[in-house]
Amino acid sequence: MVTASHYSTETVFDYSWKQVVQAYWNRYPNPSSAHVLTEDTISREIRDGKLYSRRILSKTNHVPKWGERFYKNTPVKIIEDSVLDPKKKTLITFTRNIGFKKIMKVDEIVEYKEQNDGRTVAIRRAYISSQVFGFSRAIRAFGIERFKSNCQKTANGFNHVLTRMFPNHKYIPINRSNTTEAIKSSTSSSTYDHHHNHTQSKTETFKKGCKNSYEYVKNQAVKIAQMFSVKN
Repeated sequence: MVTASHYSTETVFDYSWKQVVQAYWNRYPNPSSAHVLTEDTISREIRDGKLYSRRILSKTNHVPKWGERFYKNTPVKIIEDSVLDPKKKTLITFTRNIGFKKIMKVDEIVEYKEQNDGRTVAIRRAYISSQVFGFSRAIRAFGIERFKSNCQKTANGFNHVLTRMFPNHKYIPINRSNTTEAIKSSTSSSTYDHHHNHTQSKTETFKKGCKNSYEYVKNQAVKIAQMFSVKN
């Protein structure tokens, strides 16, 4: 049985989708990315008018004292798959760590898409799980807090790169980040099951929320399987 936590954020960048996509491939290094050590492109191909890319990144993060017994702050390899659709003006990325997965596995999906006002919204979702008996809840909670902190750093670093690449752009410095915790924790016999582990009574609203969460994750899993079936 694998328990998982889910967290999501939305950030609006005051730049066009084309500008954001250009900056995405050039976002490292920046003042907020000291934890990113390396990045390399493994494969890149065009299929059906879409650009499919696979990259590998090396990152490191400090851990609390209690976490040092599991993780010695060595670099972690991250696989990043992405699909760029110029017709729909969407860029979807899917990242996951390939090391220390039993300690903490982080699957992250980010969708960059154009808004009606010409700006670009980044919808970021993370699924964090752990298989460390007796410490799973603490590790997942730590992962969520680390993800929250990194989301703000990522937005700051991205804006720095956008400003550097497009110095003449009329940027409006408005804080449009809207962060919401979608699901704090969930347990079941499946890998990702979004039934809350709360003590509150099973009201109709709660049941509806669980059903919607389950359907969302199921649809996302199908979508990911279709989009990221790239050649190794």
